[in-house]
Amino acid sequence: MANRTDPGPGGRTAVVAHPGAELYGSDRVLLESVAALVERGWRTVVVLPGTGPLCGALEDAGAQVEVLDVPVLRKAAMSPRGLLALSARTLLSLPALVRLLRRERPAVLYVSTLTVPVWLLAGALRRVPVVVHVHEAEASAPAPVRLALNAPLLLARRVVVNSDFSLGVLTRAVPGLARRSEVVLNGVPGPAAVVPPREELTGPVRLLYVGRLSSRKGVDVAVEATAELRRRGLDAELDVVGSAFPGYEWFVEQLDRAAAAPELAGRVRRHGFSDAVWDHLASADVLLVPSRLDEPFGNTAVEGRLAARPVVASATSGLLEAVAGSPSCRSVTPGSGVAVADAVAELVDAWPEVREQALRDALLAAERHAPAGYRERLAEQVARAAGVPSSAVAAR
Repeated sequence: MANRTDPGPGGRTAVVAHPGAELYGSDRVLLESVAALVERGWRTVVVLPGTGPLCGALEDAGAQVEVLDVPVLRKAAMSPRGLLALSARTLLSLPALVRLLRRERPAVLYVSTLTVPVWLLAGALRRVPVVVHVHEAEASAPAPVRLALNAPLLLARRVVVNSDFSLGVLTRAVPGLARRSEVVLNGVPGPAAVVPPREELTGPVRLLYVGRLSSRKGVDVAVEATAELRRRGLDAELDVVGSAFPGYEWFVEQLDRAAAAPELAGRVRRHGFSDAVWDHLASADVLLVPSRLDEPFGNTAVEGRLAARPVVASATSGLLEAVAGSPSCRSVTPGSGVAVADAVAELVDAWPEVREQALRDALLAAERHAPAGYRERLAEQVARAAGVPSSAVAAR
């Protein structure tokens, strides 16, 4: 473990805890949070449970990265038995976290997501003010599970929530959290330059899915919708960008079998994980975000809007907020490939108008989700938790 280095100006150190080291939605939001702290003079130590592409990006942003084996709450543990097992692992990992906080002596502990609750206990034991950034909204989970998931937030001084939907789920589970919680919309950096959509859809309609390969995220619904469009006589193809969690290889195999159907032969391409999302969006015509279950927000949908691509997203939870006020986007019944196909066909039929709407939507999304505004609001929440005047953490 690295030795402690000098704190930032004013003697301020922030320890940041995050549950992964990839570059998906919450990981990219974390990068913006870390940038907000670093540019305001915080010495920022980010603790991850493993290594991955996020490590280098954090170091480039000016943070120090540490790796500790910390238990992470996954969807598979969202049951009373799973939560008990996580609690046992939490107790075993706690001493290492307490030692790190003792060494770093942070002015604040920023915990990214609900999935590493052990950090809240460590912060309480060391009497470090805690900010938790909630990216989850398990509205469909049983009430006891929602209570167990959110109750640890009572140890936090401030709670940052990424959408009104997430705030509602949180405060219904634990009403006492309302006074310390505030919505801060995700800051989402856009492409260096927007590549306008094609003027004419000559050749195949290019559909795109970006995200985890899981039933929850509905990538199989995107494959089904592509097959449905082709059965209707619309030449469509699908690019799938993303990877699965370890242990979900069976789902990827199932996905590949569906993509090998005769009507789809050669029309579904799987690219694996890629952080070059703007390149994929620039080559696409329509972005599909067909999640089956609740989403706390919808960064991928926002990225589609920022790239001036019409989005077809499930009409549920935070995804409705992500595409609100966007005439180039369509909201559809979750889990229905037919509904996704209907929406794509509607967009194709009105393409000249949709194209102009998408270009205007890109400007609106860039204003609403500007990283500079996000960083300012996030830094204010951290300053309030740490008891530091906001003037003392002004951007350098």
